[in-house]
Amino acid sequence: MQALWLENRQIAIHSIPDPQSDQEALIRVRLAGICSTDLELVKGYYPYAGVLGHEFVGEVVQAPDPAWVGARVAGEINVVCGACEPCRNGYPTHCERRTVLGIVNRNGTFAEWTTLPLVNLHRVPASVPDEAAVFTEPLAAALEIREQAPIKPTDRVLLVGAGRLGQLIAQSLAPIGCDLRVLARHPRQKDLLSARRIRLIDETDIRPRGWDVVIEATGSPQGFDVARRAVRPRGVLVMKSTYKGDLTVNFSSIVVDEITIVGSRCGPFGPALRLLESGQVDPTPLIEAVYPLSQGLQAMEHAAQAGVLKVLIRP
Repeated sequence: MQALWLENRQIAIHSIPDPQSDQEALIRVRLAGICSTDLELVKGYYPYAGVLGHEFVGEVVQAPDPAWVGARVAGEINVVCGACEPCRNGYPTHCERRTVLGIVNRNGTFAEWTTLPLVNLHRVPASVPDEAAVFTEPLAAALEIREQAPIKPTDRVLLVGAGRLGQLIAQSLAPIGCDLRVLARHPRQKDLLSARRIRLIDETDIRPRGWDVVIEATGSPQGFDVARRAVRPRGVLVMKSTYKGDLTVNFSSIVVDEITIVGSRCGPFGPALRLLESGQVDPTPLIEAVYPLSQGLQAMEHAAQAGVLKVLIRP
């Protein structure tokens, strides 16, 4: 099969053997999305070699349980052992022996085919088109914020960053009724948020130490600095991006202000699919381009441009 392969920080379209597994479902990839993690992997933030990609919607063509054959699915990216201490304690995404689709020791979805265990798969409702279903994984990650840092309607919430993930975070938080403001840089980001009546804020208008919950979704030191200054004493700072390299942080001020820092990544697929099915979240306006797999290099270059939202690959 054809696949977009990463090795030594170089990407290329390679012909590789079709995946084989009697214990997992064989999935034909219908659509896959490029996210910031894929772009950071190319830059070398984590030592990975293999097929990139982990956001996808696909069709099961072979499975240990024939009832799954023909199902349109999205898939959780962490494949876990179920036996190590984190798994036994209910934290399977921190499995000591996990592989991660397109990120850790498991080929991803910028390819014609992929495989995952049946336990990782979620059926996509018939009313949800592929162009929405491909956002299930990042929308689930956005919803994880509400699991880790319960947000009340009375809270003042600042979201720093309105890119691919930030847009989904904003849409998922808006129904709570909290006082949500979003710091966005690019005109396209601002237009999409304004169209959904989600309020924007200029950096100069962010009151220091005035926000109950601050979500950092830029993955940049500058974004972290804005977020840290904004959170109130005993407030919550949610880190929703992966960072390449180290951050310089004044931890004395964090101790003195008694700030709670929450790292956040993967989230619940079931609620994400229900939000897509109900139409409460509509990610399709974020799509800026769809490329065939043969143009995967151009797709990655497009996605890496400043201000670009979602670029998709259709094998």
